[in-house]
Amino acid sequence: MIASLTGTVKSISSTSAVIEVGGIGLLVHLPPRFAASLTVGLQSTLDTTLIVREDALTLYGFENLQDRELFELLMTVTGIGPKVAQSALSVYAAENIVMAIKNEKPAILEKIPGLGKKGAHRLILELKDKVQTFSGIYATHEKIQPFHWRDQLNDALTGLGFTQRESEKAIEV
Repeated sequence: MIASLTGTVKSISSTSAVIEVGGIGLLVHLPPRFAASLTVGLQSTLDTTLIVREDALTLYGFENLQDRELFELLMTVTGIGPKVAQSALSVYAAENIVMAIKNEKPAILEKIPGLGKKGAHRLILELKDKVQTFSGIYATHEKIQPFHWRDQLNDALTGLGFTQRESEKAIEV
């Protein structure tokens, strides 16, 4: 398994990036908010998971080890594959997903594209006991909110090289 990689960002799309490692360009699928934070030409380190299928080898990248571990845990749930697990990390921060599962809040999880009502209940049922091990990693948040479009836009602008101040000013206009 490829657990992490460090290399130069060669290109970025909304959900993936090509990272050159040792002269080889690796296509890595990323949550959109993380993809927006990367900058072409700069060195980057990603935690990764390699999904091996009969017809493809697909590499998924994450900002940190905790996101990768949650991604892998989400995929243990019946009916949840890598696309739904990645969309979960695109909509909510990892700690918010863990808290929604711990607090049995299916309405929050239903907002994840591809999950639905039954999937949210199944996710809680299958992971409630398993997410207890995540308690030391994530801080407790009382209010669970999806990423706001302003936050996503701000991440995208700073990923393109704008300063934090320039990004905030452009968003307010």
